[in-house]
Amino acid sequence: MTAGVLVVAGALLGLGGAIAGALLPKGWRVRAATALIWAACGCEAAAAIHVLAIDRPIVLRSTELLPFTGVTLVLNSLGAFFVLLVVMVAVPATLYGIGYASHGLDTRTAACVFPLFVTTLLLVPTAGSVATFMALWELMALTSLLLVLVDHSASEASRSAGTWYAVLTHVGAATILVAFLILAAHSGGQTFAAIAVHARHLASGVRALVFMLALVGFGSKAGAVPFHVWLPKAHPEAPSPVSALMSGAMVALGVYGIVLVGDDLLGGGPVWWWLVVLVLGGASALFGSLHAASSTDLKRLLAYSTTDNIGLVLLAVGAAGLYDATRHPLLAALSLVSALVLLFNHAAFKGALFLSAGSVQVATGSRDLDRLGGLLRRMPQTGALFLVAAAAISALPPLNGFIGEWLLFQSLLHGAVIGSTAADIAIPLAVAALALTAGLTVVAFVKAVGIGFLGRPRSESADEATEVPRTMRLAVGLLVAVCVVLGVAPTLIFPAVERAVKTALPGLGTRILAHGVDLQVVGLRGMLAPAALAGSLAGAVVGIMVLRRALSRQPTPRVVEAWGCGRQLQTARMQYTATSFAEPVQRVFDDVLRPVQDLDVTHVAESRYVIESVTFANTVDDAIERSLYTPVIRAVRRWGQVARRLQPGSVHRYLAYGLGALVILLVAVAVMG
Repeated sequence: MTAGVLVVAGALLGLGGAIAGALLPKGWRVRAATALIWAACGCEAAAAIHVLAIDRPIVLRSTELLPFTGVTLVLNSLGAFFVLLVVMVAVPATLYGIGYASHGLDTRTAACVFPLFVTTLLLVPTAGSVATFMALWELMALTSLLLVLVDHSASEASRSAGTWYAVLTHVGAATILVAFLILAAHSGGQTFAAIAVHARHLASGVRALVFMLALVGFGSKAGAVPFHVWLPKAHPEAPSPVSALMSGAMVALGVYGIVLVGDDLLGGGPVWWWLVVLVLGGASALFGSLHAASSTDLKRLLAYSTTDNIGLVLLAVGAAGLYDATRHPLLAALSLVSALVLLFNHAAFKGALFLSAGSVQVATGSRDLDRLGGLLRRMPQTGALFLVAAAAISALPPLNGFIGEWLLFQSLLHGAVIGSTAADIAIPLAVAALALTAGLTVVAFVKAVGIGFLGRPRSESADEATEVPRTMRLAVGLLVAVCVVLGVAPTLIFPAVERAVKTALPGLGTRILAHGVDLQVVGLRGMLAPAALAGSLAGAVVGIMVLRRALSRQPTPRVVEAWGCGRQLQTARMQYTATSFAEPVQRVFDDVLRPVQDLDVTHVAESRYVIESVTFANTVDDAIERSLYTPVIRAVRRWGQVARRLQPGSVHRYLAYGLGALVILLVAVAVMG
């Protein structure tokens, strides 16, 4: 079977999964749709591996599916890398969906739309023309929106999240379409191959306009600041398998779009383009990590951490463009390698975290960290998996998150001495943003693990929590296994990453990374031995345990309350809450977070000197939403009230409107003639 047939077969199998989800009875639809999705993922993964192995694209064309333009599919090495990324998240997410089905995914609508969503995620990186890309992009947006709204009748928050997501995703799609139409109009064709040939010779102003439009459109899908406001609304309300796919795979396709337009179609650009990307990346990383450290809703925390991680990816993409514009191809390639490695790793650990958060919500009925606690004893497997994924996103060795940030740091460290004024200013600031973001990320996930899984339960639902079904735990375990394997042996994915980078930066003809057990950048100082590091850490842990046992005077360990401080009785009220844990961070960054605190003191009826209860509430809203989007929404509503007055229901007035418009048109024609 040829690779082209595999691509088509994957699309047809995904469509078959949607049909199965729509037509089969309730007991069969989820499992049948899942099996067909797995088959589709297998076909697309096989095609992607074939492309990466031979380093030659697959080209498919059909004039029958889309009118006038037809369909063009081109799977090159860059697209193949993103196909594998989607497959890595989609298989565990759909496996998780089998056990999660009763929580909103077993309806005909959800069971039909979910396979379509996965199929469009697989096909977007294969689009080879403007019409094909926009059709798949809009179908991806529509299906994800329907999945966010799958339980809209039960929650006003779901309806609000769907509205925000719908508006921002379609504004982004509009800017992407305008950018592509400008390129197609100047290129005389709408295939990406034709555009790439002509786009390099466009006027600088046209090229800059196209890149900025694409950056806004794809940046909104990636969740970059200030277009991120839909993430902390939509991700928490979507079913957890959908949240994992949206955060792990869909936002990565936003970065794919930026690389596609900026590097592949436009062939790079001036320094200032990439400085804008660096600024967006730094702002996204810092803003996202701050709000993640302050959030008490577990899924909202994970949504903001997506903005944080995409910010780091954009730092790497911006640095790659900056190095390419200043004629440092090796550093450009290293930065883009770090961007793709960060994306792949983010898909693994963020998928695991969102699925684990869904397990917590299923077991306890809550996402509020202030009402959780003690889950590690009640859900030991879910807790252990969440702990490993949290360590991975915190960039702790020997897990995969450490590898991506190490590569990014290496690219920034070597770029600080290239002799460019722009780099001399931007790179140190990027390093500072990376360091501060890393620290805040650790704070956020120490809070998530410590408050949510350790200590004593703070609610009856947390105290009665039990493990979720086996398929849900197995799905999370698959992604956590990827985090461990890629942390110990990251060179497994480097051949695919290098092929993808060489497609985006075709001028690079040398090897970027030395292939072997150790991780070393060719031509630059700096080496990392992940396997040796993992072995050393494991040996140190074992040595400490052996030494402790050898020096212990008691044959059996004494069991006491953790952090008991000598007290005999421990209660949940004696331990930190998520709100109190985040308070020092909020105090330091008060000007950015602007927390709102409310203290309500209730006195007993007999005397105002005796306090009956004290209630404290601390909320942190999104400053960008408050200062940028809220005024726009208010203005639109005011104009809407004015416009409503123009529609009183009077036929005579409507006829008068038509007559006035006709008179204005005739006057305009007479003046212009």
